[in-house]
Amino acid sequence: MFILILGLFLWSAVHFWKRLAPDSRAQMGDKGKIIVAVGAVLGIVLMVIGYRAAEGAVFWGRSPAMTGINNLLMIFAVYLYAASGAKTRITRTIRHPQLTAVKVWALAHLLVNGDVPSFVLFGGLLAWAVVEVILINRANRDWTPPPVVPMKKEVTAVVATVVVFVIIALIHSWLGYNPFG
Repeated sequence: MFILILGLFLWSAVHFWKRLAPDSRAQMGDKGKIIVAVGAVLGIVLMVIGYRAAEGAVFWGRSPAMTGINNLLMIFAVYLYAASGAKTRITRTIRHPQLTAVKVWALAHLLVNGDVPSFVLFGGLLAWAVVEVILINRANRDWTPPPVVPMKKEVTAVVATVVVFVIIALIHSWLGYNPFG
């Protein structure tokens, strides 16, 4: 469990750096971007290794209903992430689509993984995303929704969502976690 928590801490630390110590982060310039990128990747690696090795009490398991809800939420999370890049119409309503995607992703995984390592991983990333939104909103109170985009970008986001969701499902299956029950 220590490796999992270390990965969560590293992920959070490099992401919070810009929010909690903006002058320090700005002084680093491009070197700071490299530190954040390396720290984030190392954090992900530690989280994956730590999660796969962690053991803990199980409070609930998968059910067909929760698996279906999880998959619907995952499609929505992937769409939010794709929409943020394409600046689709939903980004006119949701200020932080990528962080909202992380929150939806974490919640979806908590529905089907009721064990302590999942609470630490997915609950920890959910908490990180919530705090990140709060910190961003405090630093930048003003927000202007992006302009309406052509329908082509909406279609692109939907196609990207389907492709990425299929890839994610295949990777989960390859790792031994059948996302469809």
